[in-house]
Amino acid sequence: MGNCCAGSATKKPKQRPNPFAQDGYQANSQILKNQPKAKILDKYILGRELGRGEFGITYLCTDKETGETLACKSISKKKLRTAVDVEDVRREVAIMKHLPEHPNIVTLNGAFEDDNAVHLVMELCEGGELFDRIIARGHYTERGAAQVTRTIVEVVQACHIQGVIHRDLKPENFLFANKNENSVLKAIDFGLSVFFKPGEKFSEIVGSPYYMAPEVLKRNYGPEVDVWSAGVILYILLCGVPPFWAETEQGVAQAILRGVLDFKRDPWPKVSDSAKSLVRRMLEPDPKARYNAQQVLDHPWLQNAKKNPNVPLDTVRSRLKQFSAMNKLKKRALQVIAESLGGEEMNGLKEMFEKLDSDNAGVITFEKLKMGLIEIGSQLTEHEVRMLMGAADVDGNGALDYGEFVAAAVHLQRLGDDEYLRKAFDVFDVDGSGYIETEELRVAVGEPLNGSPSESDVVQGILLEVDVDKDGRISYEEFSAMMRRGTDWRKASRQYSRDRFNSLSMRLVREGSLNPDKSVAVR
Repeated sequence: MGNCCAGSATKKPKQRPNPFAQDGYQANSQILKNQPKAKILDKYILGRELGRGEFGITYLCTDKETGETLACKSISKKKLRTAVDVEDVRREVAIMKHLPEHPNIVTLNGAFEDDNAVHLVMELCEGGELFDRIIARGHYTERGAAQVTRTIVEVVQACHIQGVIHRDLKPENFLFANKNENSVLKAIDFGLSVFFKPGEKFSEIVGSPYYMAPEVLKRNYGPEVDVWSAGVILYILLCGVPPFWAETEQGVAQAILRGVLDFKRDPWPKVSDSAKSLVRRMLEPDPKARYNAQQVLDHPWLQNAKKNPNVPLDTVRSRLKQFSAMNKLKKRALQVIAESLGGEEMNGLKEMFEKLDSDNAGVITFEKLKMGLIEIGSQLTEHEVRMLMGAADVDGNGALDYGEFVAAAVHLQRLGDDEYLRKAFDVFDVDGSGYIETEELRVAVGEPLNGSPSESDVVQGILLEVDVDKDGRISYEEFSAMMRRGTDWRKASRQYSRDRFNSLSMRLVREGSLNPDKSVAVR
């Protein structure tokens, strides 16, 4: 964490080169080191869009020579606004090249770079997300959960043997290779992964909040965090909800630190003791006492998976379906917000940074940051600005360079400015009535208009949670409250993790909630 009182320091921060252009990373800057630029269209044909993320778009891709169908993840250089983002891409490519062939890890066929983007060509996984497959199946049991868990932990073991921590294990990072019933499940995203050496510890808070191990919040962790995340997935596979749940971000963190597991609610009474035993071992708060990947694979529940109960866990499927639909709504809204951040806004932030950096040092101190936040209309207290300063100061030098400043300012504006939320709301409010009505909500979460009763229940479940005044529709105020409260437990956002949870962890330290020496019991 950077020095919060950098403004009073007598030593002037050293000037560093600014690698960021007016509208993102400089087009002529090389991201993939020791690799000549190459035109991806010379070798591949890019087809329809398959998906869209925070940094780029994934396209269907065909090899001109062999006709093989692949996937191409194109990462826009304009979206790489900080040096950390650039390093993430470099490391992702290096790790995917480093990992040996594994049946449950997506293969990287090649990496290309041109003036506008980095293109990662990978094997195509078109069988859908893990949870979507579970939801679609009519019969889901402990045996099925054991099979999925074994695959996930085998991926963890393969990574750890090769000196890699995944750091972002979650269900949507696992796709089925094809639509066949017995399709192979594959890990697809190594964007937050990192190389490690035995005994090495990390302090950067990354990943998705609901899957974070307690030692991540304490900023002192190693490869054990992957087993914790796999344990969270197992818990969800067995009951349909995450183990550590709260309506606020601070509540989520405190629930993780408390580590109390609920084995009383339905369907836990129907789940075997052996399964619950493995969950406890994987969600052991003390990383030294937590099972490693091999110990998980040796556990009787996985070793004797064919003997596990074959009783349908119907409650799990219905819960997963509702959570999945709710988060599709939030995820789409966040995409609309991210797409609203254009070049004009970035130009404005660049001008603001240059104005605040009056001595041309290439960095701004706490006092200058406070002035800048006031200028963009922030209502943060001085204490909160100090926390933000520490969170945004990625390199820990006590001051913010341009990239760090942009990351902090953009994050505050995304969910703090009604303008962005209104744009997202308007996308869903197709008829312009000022409300998201039932049919519009169906479209927003991808449910068919003439859906089955179970699909109707999904939409009604969302309305029940969001529609505060119970008039059968969602107003802008209700939509805004939904977006601002709680945490989307399936959302993966690098910026979310850095700006929100870094700030949150420091707040908890100050309040005394994060005591590295304080043991947390699992009951």
